[in-house]
Amino acid sequence: MADLEMNNNEEIEELGDIIYTLTDEDTGEEIDFQLIARATLDDVLYFALIPAEDEDADEYVILRVSEDGEDVILESIDDDDEFEKVEEYFNDLLFGEADYDE
Repeated sequence: MADLEMNNNEEIEELGDIIYTLTDEDTGEEIDFQLIARATLDDVLYFALIPAEDEDADEYVILRVSEDGEDVILESIDDDDEFEKVEEYFNDLLFGEADYDE
């Protein structure tokens, strides 16, 4: 069973003040992203982020978080099963329990 760290709405609003600058792997362009939610699933920390310039975005990026000393490392999730599990959790957290198959 997944270990879920739930964020209440106040916490989600406070997270919006946290900005990470990410580099696009394809273009090398640096883009600021705003942290909108975080979750710990199976002892792994994940962040949900949106482009900082688009606070009304309905799409978000999910990244795995690891640490290297004092540095925070944000990594893409390559495993499809892992990504789907985390995406489902964030969709429920951020958008309610809507049935996305309809």
